[in-house]
Amino acid sequence: MRLADYLDKGASLGPSAPCLTTAGISLSYATVQELSWRIARALDRSGVRPGEKVAILSGNDPIAFACVFGVSRAGAVWCPVNPRNAAAENRDQLDLFDCTCLIFQSSFAPLVEKIRPELPKLKTVVCLDDGSFEGWLGDAEPWEAPPVDDVVMLVGTGGTTGKPKGVVLTGHNIETMTALTLMSYPFEGRPKYLALAPLTHAAGVLCFPVMTLGGEIVVMPSPDLTEFIDLVERNRITHAFLPPTLIYLLLDNITLDAADLSSLQCLWYGAAPMSTARLKEAIERIGPVLGQLFGQSEAPMMISTLAPADHFDADGTLAVSRFASAGKPTPLTQVAIVGSDGRFLERGARGEIVVRGPLVMAGYYRDPAATAAVSRDGWHHTGDVGYLDRDNYLYIVDRLKDMIISGGFNVYSAEVEQALMSHPAVRDCAVVGLPHEKWGEQVTAVVQFHSGRGVAAAELREFAKDLLGSVKAPKEVLVWPDLPRSKVGKVLKGEVKARLLTPPATGGASRGSAPPRSA
Repeated sequence: MRLADYLDKGASLGPSAPCLTTAGISLSYATVQELSWRIARALDRSGVRPGEKVAILSGNDPIAFACVFGVSRAGAVWCPVNPRNAAAENRDQLDLFDCTCLIFQSSFAPLVEKIRPELPKLKTVVCLDDGSFEGWLGDAEPWEAPPVDDVVMLVGTGGTTGKPKGVVLTGHNIETMTALTLMSYPFEGRPKYLALAPLTHAAGVLCFPVMTLGGEIVVMPSPDLTEFIDLVERNRITHAFLPPTLIYLLLDNITLDAADLSSLQCLWYGAAPMSTARLKEAIERIGPVLGQLFGQSEAPMMISTLAPADHFDADGTLAVSRFASAGKPTPLTQVAIVGSDGRFLERGARGEIVVRGPLVMAGYYRDPAATAAVSRDGWHHTGDVGYLDRDNYLYIVDRLKDMIISGGFNVYSAEVEQALMSHPAVRDCAVVGLPHEKWGEQVTAVVQFHSGRGVAAAELREFAKDLLGSVKAPKEVLVWPDLPRSKVGKVLKGEVKARLLTPPATGGASRGSAPPRSA
């Protein structure tokens, strides 16, 4: 399937049904379909040929998302650009992807003006909302260009492990992801999906399974959790996605307990580890609708799933022991655990999580060496350390690069973070290994407390020691007002470690002091 096929499927179930809604104003499936034809013709008239790369730089906006389907009809490749990136990051991504066309919102005009002279391959630039867009559009007759291959998306890896790479996703990848979503989670009736998180990431590709059922996508231009609660209640939202950091803020929102969220069928969470204590709280306060997903840009969204029902045992009690898992591998995906020597490990043994199947990307764009390195032995190597238990639940214990070796023992930072976050005063934390003369690396934790709460560092160390033992417990606990985060809310442990290692004289944070609150 091409991306436009998801829109057409929804239109076939009711062209007058609402498709994209924001601020109470809806575009019907027929309207979005017509707009996609006009965009496709305009791209063709502008010289964009099938197979060429079209970037879209916008906040959450219905017209910008409608452009995705116009790009698809033109036979071109959608390149989502994160609007929160710095100018240099976006310039590098557009150059890396060989983008020939950029569609953008006027609020990003200064950024576009800054980077355009450095992008000679960029021959077409279109602004969505400065009055010129309507004049650029073509006519509304049905039209499509034949694609040159099955590539539908190029996605940036984010660059947390070095220079960003371009993940090549095919129509078959997205079709697999869509099928796995529909078979793994509850969908009753015509869904209403609330998109608060950026449509350039997980929140965007989750629109495709919703469209196959003719569902409505309610787009939030900015992440306001009070408005999120109000929209769920007022619009009878059935599905939504939030990363754990936003779920924590949702739980802290004073309007939550008075709201009627009974329409929710599934509130997806993923993209980062979630505190099991806060997950339990979320289920108790929001309802039995929390559903986990685990994936990567290279294998989008659905490597494994933990459906709402899987959060409960057969007798109806909360399956708390399962909350730390990432669920079970999905039906169309093979998951295995391998050791450092490449051999497959038995159940319960910890090693790198490897994946294969139609969910896995076609490769990295114009980077055969990186593709070969991550695809050795016929499996995609995720870079995550984990294990499969006897019931086939997948547990992710760390990133390979974040594992700490202290006194000859492997200490998984994610395991220590889960222990610390089970303390009621801890809102979030990061655990890193710092150089130590005796142990090689010292387990060090930086915590962020809930507002109005706080305990002594020594108490937290003892708390973790009781849960983990002396080897894994942090030898040092520091308190910062906030933690550095990525554009999608993930804690940047590399930046935490860099700050801790930077001497105070050069402007960095010492172990005994907090850095400035991150933006």
